[in-house]
Amino acid sequence: MPRAGLTPATVVREAAVLADEVGYDRLTLAALAARLGVALPSLYKHVRGVDALHQKLAVLATAEIADVLTAAAAGRSGGDALRAVAAAYRAYARQHPGRYPAAQRAPDPADPEHLAAGERAVGAVRAILLGYGLDGDAATDAIRMFRAAVHGFVALEAAGGFGLPRDTDRSFDQMIAGLDRAYLSWGNR
Repeated sequence: MPRAGLTPATVVREAAVLADEVGYDRLTLAALAARLGVALPSLYKHVRGVDALHQKLAVLATAEIADVLTAAAAGRSGGDALRAVAAAYRAYARQHPGRYPAAQRAPDPADPEHLAAGERAVGAVRAILLGYGLDGDAATDAIRMFRAAVHGFVALEAAGGFGLPRDTDRSFDQMIAGLDRAYLSWGNR
């Protein structure tokens, strides 16, 4: 039965749920149309195509991550904030395995909503780094370091890439402790 009253926001939200169920790389307009109970051409009233859908999903996922990171950082500073934000990032990737990859897309300069979501996500990490005395180019490098480390860990974990007999939570904690030490000693280099 077709669903009346579909909106672009509803289509994107359902696409996010579907991506979490089947995987980002298996998200298709045909599968989404079937899920929504509409004919494929009906989706084009709400999204221009699969690339546009992926862009809208990137905006949604980036905004969600920004919200999660901002909430995790609230009221914390230094290593405590770093651990909380890293844990929140990892938890989001685990809870949303299909939409998380969409959030790895660099914000589209032509999409103000995507740019704003990206700025909020980066801003949550940048605020933590200010507590370490890192600003400007040093903060940019440190943000990239944080993202590469945490994203690398969660991507390997999701792919089953950790086979050694050690608890991955402990390894994750050690990695974040290493980032904390690196940020604390940044000025000594």
